[in-house]
Amino acid sequence: MQIGHDQDTAEQEIQAASSESTAHNEGVIASSGVSFRLWRLYQHAWLVCLAFPLVELLQKPIPSWHLTLGLLALTGFAVGYTWLMWPHPATLGAWLRSQSRFSWLFFGTLSALTLVFSLIDGLSFLWLFIGLSALAGILFPQRRAFAVIVVLTLSALVLTVTMNGGMERIDWWWLIAFLLLVRGIGLDMIGVARMGSAIRELHTARRELARLAVIEERERLARDLHDLLGQTLSMISLKSELASCLIEEDPKRCAQELAEIEHVSRKTLRDVREAVAGYRQPALASELEGAWQLLEAAGITVQMEPLKEPLPPTLDAALAWTVREGVTNVIRHSRARQCYIRLTHENETVGAEILNDGGERGPEEKLSRRGLGLAGLRERISLLGGQLEAGSLLLQGKEHFRLYVELPFPKR
Repeated sequence: MQIGHDQDTAEQEIQAASSESTAHNEGVIASSGVSFRLWRLYQHAWLVCLAFPLVELLQKPIPSWHLTLGLLALTGFAVGYTWLMWPHPATLGAWLRSQSRFSWLFFGTLSALTLVFSLIDGLSFLWLFIGLSALAGILFPQRRAFAVIVVLTLSALVLTVTMNGGMERIDWWWLIAFLLLVRGIGLDMIGVARMGSAIRELHTARRELARLAVIEERERLARDLHDLLGQTLSMISLKSELASCLIEEDPKRCAQELAEIEHVSRKTLRDVREAVAGYRQPALASELEGAWQLLEAAGITVQMEPLKEPLPPTLDAALAWTVREGVTNVIRHSRARQCYIRLTHENETVGAEILNDGGERGPEEKLSRRGLGLAGLRERISLLGGQLEAGSLLLQGKEHFRLYVELPFPKR
């Protein structure tokens, strides 16, 4: 009943965390949507410049075909401008590159329409140069965009002087303000384009970081579950076999073994939940005690040399994982009758050595070294700047298997 209750509690915690994550994501999406609407509003605000040539077309006494062509030109400019400015700034640069031919065609067409109707219908169509400058700042790479904006500014100057019949009849204050506006809008759009590229790169970096974080968390969880379950399941298996043999011979001892199995099972459930939560770290003292009990239950003679002084938490946890993994391998992958566990602290290093007389591993055990066991332990040790050695060792004419870990001790 207690185990079932623990499972229900774990499921409730997972659901709560999922709900919190969903709410956070919805908030981010909503915030992004507001920024996107502001982006479109800002970009399309420059279509107000179309009002000047539109008013002049409607007020001038011109033939209907002339008016129709003028309205079609303004409509085409508005449609082309909107089409080029529609994507999100974070994807605009990549989108324009994928549509490069159409983008160039549209920009060339809009430039030709602006030039032709400026010559035909007068200065009011010069306001379209503001839209062209904005498009150039978005459409082209930075240096090329700057060159195009300069060309547009000079073209607007030449057209103004030409259509006014000389420099004497020009309102220079108006012309200077207009040319600064054409140039300024283009440079502003260059900044917007660079911002869009930065946003896109930031999104890409965030996705990559999220992907790497998921991979790292999966690897951590795989290592923790392997290290946690390997030893405890071996202990449960051994004690279950022992209990089955004692059912008739010694019922009292059998009940004790079953009680121990229940205790180990509940502790394992708690350890797994803590590992999933990400804060489970074993203690060296408890791992040594558990290793002694497990090896004795397996009929293996144990000799230990523990440390007398306490270690920093990170080193204590690393050596605890080493003892757990080493003893698990002794139980599962060897025919050892003796096991020697020695912890050392010499100069600026601490170490753990686990030696057993089980000899060389078989092919199946060698294959497991490339799995989650020693590979996961090697990752833990390397993160702390340590070294791991595992292999056969000939002692007194008999083949042994040795696992040795050495870690740097922090200077005080």
